[in-house]
Amino acid sequence: QVQLVESGGGLVQAGDSLRLSCAADGLTFGSYAMGWFRHAPGKERELVAAISSGGGTFYADSVKGRFTISRDNAKNTAYLQMNSLKPEDTAVYYCAVSYGLRYRLSDYNYWGQGTQVTVSS
Repeated sequence: QVQLVESGGGLVQAGDSLRLSCAADGLTFGSYAMGWFRHAPGKERELVAAISSGGGTFYADSVKGRFTISRDNAKNTAYLQMNSLKPEDTAVYYCAVSYGLRYRLSDYNYWGQGTQVTVSS
């Protein structure tokens, strides 16, 4: 069965950096696109960044220039480097798997359990 495990969240101050990791198991990792979503209280879950199997990327406007998504297929792991963090980045961050680079929640087939990121001002 497919398993995705996020790590790297925490409590940081505005302007700090964090790197989230998503370790995948039970699938041919290199064949799938990976997405990072976030869910803040009172808001809908939103796509933050995605990376295709070939390395093509997508970023939400709110994180462009601050966040970088990457993947290491040899390690079955995807990453989200988050720089210049802002209080509005506070959310639970989830990684997910899709067939091809997709932008809708419903296009993602498997999800991790999430990791909390809290940015204080």
